[in-house]
Amino acid sequence: MVDPPLRPPVAAADDQAPAALLPSPSLIWQAAANEVLEASAGRQLSGPWKLMLLGDGSPTRHLQLLTGRPLEVELIAMAPDPGDDPLLPREVGELEPPLLRRQVWLACGDLTLGWAESWWNRREAEAQLQRREQPIWRSLTEGRSELFREVDGLALAEAPWLERRFGREGPFWSRHYRFFRQGRELTVIREVFSPLLETWLGPSRC
Repeated sequence: MVDPPLRPPVAAADDQAPAALLPSPSLIWQAAANEVLEASAGRQLSGPWKLMLLGDGSPTRHLQLLTGRPLEVELIAMAPDPGDDPLLPREVGELEPPLLRRQVWLACGDLTLGWAESWWNRREAEAQLQRREQPIWRSLTEGRSELFREVDGLALAEAPWLERRFGREGPFWSRHYRFFRQGRELTVIREVFSPLLETWLGPSRC
């Protein structure tokens, strides 16, 4: 059995140049949007992976429960986004510009288990993400505010920088979803998960 890759050390803030956004990963397969909304997508997925990818629970909470370790969010970058990238989920077009894009690694201890990017209206981001290295669901539910999560997409994604960080060959399972509050769209979030999750969930394919 190959040992999982260790999370690389994070340099001190004084040693870091301003970080740039990573290019969005390429999608080599996507489920039909109507199948995702009707919960009929992912027939090739095992039960645990289907719950992880298509359920409406918090993935960061799930990672913490699965591993028994606190989840840490490593901020890659948060920067203006023109919203014209052809690889963006189509739902990003429903957000009011100007837009910000936020990218993070998701790690439990020294294990990197996921990567995520999210798109926000700039004013909304300033209001909701005052602690930018905190998981989004925690930021949005402070004060016990009610949220609705709608899963909009299921895909297989690949990128060389994902392979380097995960220490595994792609493609990788990915999904994207939106958060709503009182019927108003707050953000679009895309997540990509490491195959290392098979340690706890079992094989991804049934």
